[in-house]
Amino acid sequence: MKKKAKINDTPVCQVRMQAISDTMSILSGKWKFHILGTLIEGNKLGFMDLMREIDGIGSKMLSKELQDLEMNHLVSRTVLDTKPITVEYAITEYGATLSPLINELAKWGIEYRQSVHG
Repeated sequence: MKKKAKINDTPVCQVRMQAISDTMSILSGKWKFHILGTLIEGNKLGFMDLMREIDGIGSKMLSKELQDLEMNHLVSRTVLDTKPITVEYAITEYGATLSPLINELAKWGIEYRQSVHG
């Protein structure tokens, strides 16, 4: 018989845990923070520009992650009427709200690397 949770049993905590779960689901994966951070710094970038900026990502993965981020309203995709067709990606206003979180993650990572690796 499974024991009943004590800490996560309050309504406030359950809402908080659901919010954390939703956030992790939307931002999970190896590349989403790389893409978001690059677009926050780089404003509007084409697909190939993103490929060059994000070391190690493949075109299929970049395409999939961009679709996920666009579906969740964190990235916008604009098709320009050029020959050949050009597609630009940009961080949305809502996606830009992740900037403090990304900055804190970077700060934490720098401090962690220094404490572990000297």
